[in-house]
Amino acid sequence: MSALFEVNSLNKNFGGLAVTNNVSLSLAAGDRLALIGPNGAGKTTFVNIVTGTLPPSSGSVHLAGQDVTQLSAMQRVRLGLVRSFQVTRLFYEMTPEEHVALAILQREGKSGRVVGRYRSMPAVMEEVRDILDQLGLLALSHLKVREIAYGQQRLLEIALALALRPKVLLLDEPAAGVPQSETARIEQALDRLPPDLAVLMIEHDMDLVFRFAKRVIVLAAGTVIFDGSPQDVTQDPRVREAYLGSYANAGSAA
Repeated sequence: MSALFEVNSLNKNFGGLAVTNNVSLSLAAGDRLALIGPNGAGKTTFVNIVTGTLPPSSGSVHLAGQDVTQLSAMQRVRLGLVRSFQVTRLFYEMTPEEHVALAILQREGKSGRVVGRYRSMPAVMEEVRDILDQLGLLALSHLKVREIAYGQQRLLEIALALALRPKVLLLDEPAAGVPQSETARIEQALDRLPPDLAVLMIEHDMDLVFRFAKRVIVLAAGTVIFDGSPQDVTQDPRVREAYLGSYANAGSAA
C-alpha cells in the first residue's frame, strides 16, 4: 500500500543538541501508529516539525505525494494534516456545538459568519451533529465547555480535528490528564474514527497504546530505536532499557 504520509531523514538541532535525529516513518490510509518514548525523547518536537510549527534542520515531509516541508502549519491543515494538542485549547464559555461549527466554517473559509448564523445552515448543522454523535458528545452540545468533564473536553478536541476533514491525524497524548475512569471514552472514540484515516498517536498510557496501535515506533534521545508490532516492542532489549522496563516485566509476569 502506498504511503499517504512520509517523513524522510528528519533532523532538528538546537545549537549542538540533536533533538530529532534522522527520523523516518510512513503511514498509509487506515494506519494506527503509536509513537512512544521517555519524557524528553523528542516526540512533541517531532510532531511540531511535521505539522509546520517548527522548521527542520534537514529532511522532508510529504503528504499524499506532495512535499509540504516548506509549507505553513495552516497550509498543511488545508491539505489534510491535522493535530490535536497535549493540553486542551478550548473556549470555556462556548458550547461543543459552537466549537465544531466554527471549525467547519473555518475549513470552508466562512468563519466570519459563525456568530448566530450557523444554525441557519442545514449542511453545517448536520455535520456538527454527526461529528458530536460520533464522539459521544451530542447530548452535551449546548452546555458550556466549562460544564463538561475533562475527558469530554479531550473528546471535543478530537471532534474539532475531525471537522477539518483530515487525511492524517496526529493525536498528542489524547488521554493526558484524563482520570482513569474516563479513559474508556477516549478509547471508544478512537475505535470510531474513520477507517481510512491515518492516525499517529503519542501517548504514555501503555494499555491504551497497545489496544489502539497496529504498529509502534519508539523514540529515545530523538532517535528511532524500534519500529514494529505491539507484540514485539515489549521484547526488544533496547526498548526495555530505555522506556518499557517495568511495564514489559509486569506483562511477562502476567
